[in-house]
Amino acid sequence: MTTSPDLSQLSPDQLRHLAATLMSQVEEKDKALRHSEQVNQKLTYELALLKRHAFGKRSEQLNVLQISLLEEVVDADIAAIETELEDLTLTSTPPATKKVPKRAPLPPELPRTEIHHDPENDHCACGCQLRRIGEEVSEKLDYTPGVFHVERHIRGKWVCDQCETLTQAPMPAQIIDKGIPTAGLLAQVLIAKYADHLPLYRQEQIFARAGVPIPRSTLAEWAGICGVRLQPLIDALRDLLLSEPVLHADETPVPMLAPGKKKTHRAYLWAYATTPYAGLKAVVYDFSEGRGGQHARDFLGDWRGKLVCDDYSGYKQSFANGVTEIGCMAHARRKFVDLHVADKSQIAGQAIELIGQLYQVEREAQSLSAEERQRLRETRARPIADALHRWMLAHREKVPNGSATAKALDYSLKRWAALTRYLDDGGLPIDNNRVENLIRPWALGRSNWLFAGSLRSGQRAANVMSLIQCAKLNGHEPYAYLKDVLERLPTQKASQLHELLPHHWQKSD
Repeated sequence: MTTSPDLSQLSPDQLRHLAATLMSQVEEKDKALRHSEQVNQKLTYELALLKRHAFGKRSEQLNVLQISLLEEVVDADIAAIETELEDLTLTSTPPATKKVPKRAPLPPELPRTEIHHDPENDHCACGCQLRRIGEEVSEKLDYTPGVFHVERHIRGKWVCDQCETLTQAPMPAQIIDKGIPTAGLLAQVLIAKYADHLPLYRQEQIFARAGVPIPRSTLAEWAGICGVRLQPLIDALRDLLLSEPVLHADETPVPMLAPGKKKTHRAYLWAYATTPYAGLKAVVYDFSEGRGGQHARDFLGDWRGKLVCDDYSGYKQSFANGVTEIGCMAHARRKFVDLHVADKSQIAGQAIELIGQLYQVEREAQSLSAEERQRLRETRARPIADALHRWMLAHREKVPNGSATAKALDYSLKRWAALTRYLDDGGLPIDNNRVENLIRPWALGRSNWLFAGSLRSGQRAANVMSLIQCAKLNGHEPYAYLKDVLERLPTQKASQLHELLPHHWQKSD
C-alpha cells in the first residue's frame, strides 16, 4: 500500500511536480474513460439497430432463403457486439445479474466421456486430509467430424473435517464458458461455414439428423463470439504481414445487404498475401463497404514496400506515397489472349509466344535462391523482355489508335517499368497469380451464402478465413488447427500469442 506524502514537508517545486504528475494521471484516465464511453456508445447504437432489424418487419423483397441467411448474420453480429460490450465493462463495476437460459438436456443416447477435475493436493492448507463430500457435473457437447459425443466434467467437492474448508477444482477456461459447445464443436461450425461454405441453416439440418437439434440462432451466437475472441490473432497476423518487404494485393466484389435496406450493394473483399518466395506463408483478408483506394491505404498504413497488383487505380495514391508498384505480367498476357481468342490475331499470337518464354524462365528459377533467380533472369529473361519491348513499340506504330490491338499493346507499354521491375530483384514474382488463387474461395462461397448480411459479418468472415487459409498455406489441417487454437486461446498469455499463429503453430499434446 502506497503511503501518501506529507504535503507540509514538500518544497514548492516538489508540490508543483506532484500536482503536474497527478494532473497527467487524471488526464490519461479521463482520456481512457472517454474512449471506452465512445466505443460503448458506438456498439450500443449498432446493437440497437441490429435488434430493431431482427425483430422488426422484414423486407418484402427478400425471399425466404435470403431472410434465413440474414437472420443468421444478425444473430451472430448481436452476439459479437454483446461480447465486446462485456469486455469493455470495468472490473470495478459489479456485473449485472444475467438470466441464465434454460437449456434442454443433451440427448442421453450420445456417448459420454468423463473428465474429472480434482484438487492437485488431497490435504487442506491446515495440513489435514480432505474428504470428498460430493461433486458437480456439467456437460458440454463435443463434435469430431461426423460424430457427436458429450464431455462430462465432474468436479469433486472435498472438505477438511478439521477447519471445514471446501475445496473444488475449477472448470477449465473455455471460449464460451457457460455454453455447451467444446472447442471441437465450435471449430466444426466455423470450418463448415467459412471453409466449406455451409450456411448455418444447413448445419442446423445436419445436426438435427444426427439427433442433436441446435437452433441456428445459437450457432450464430457461437460464430459471433468466436469472431471476437479470434480478433487478437488477426491483429498479430496483420502486423506480421506488414513487416514483409513484398506483398501481393487483389480485391473482389461481394454483395452486402445493409440492415433496413431492401437490396444488396457491392462491397469488396481485399486480399494481401506474401509472395511464393517469402519465408512467411500468410494471407490476410480485409472486408470493406467499397473499392475506394482509401481502404487499401488504411490497411497498409505506414508500409512502404513493393506491392504486386493489377492496374486498379485505387493503388495509385499508395504509389505516390512511397509504395513501389510491381506489375502483373499475367494481366498483360490476358489482353493478348482475349485478342487472339476474338479474331486469331497474329500479333497477339506472337506476343503470347514471347511472354511464354519469360514464364519458361520463371519455371526454371522457381526452386532457386533469390540471388540465383536474379542472375538467371538477368542472363535469360532480360534479353527476352527487351526484345518483346522493341517488338511492341514497332507494331504499335503500325496499328491504328483505338483498335483492339492498339489497346492490348498500350496496356503493356504504359506499364512496362512496373511489369519488368521483377527482373531486378530475385525476391519478386512475375505476376499476381498467387493472391488471385487465394481469393478464389470467396468466389465459391458467394454461390452458397449469396451475400454478406452486414459489414461486421463480412469482417468476421474475412478474419476466420484468413486463419483457415493461412493454416492451409502452412500445411495444417484447418479443423485440427482451429480446434487446438480455440482450446488454448482462453489461457494463452498475450506475450505468447504468436505461438498460435499458423506459421508457428504446433499441436499441443
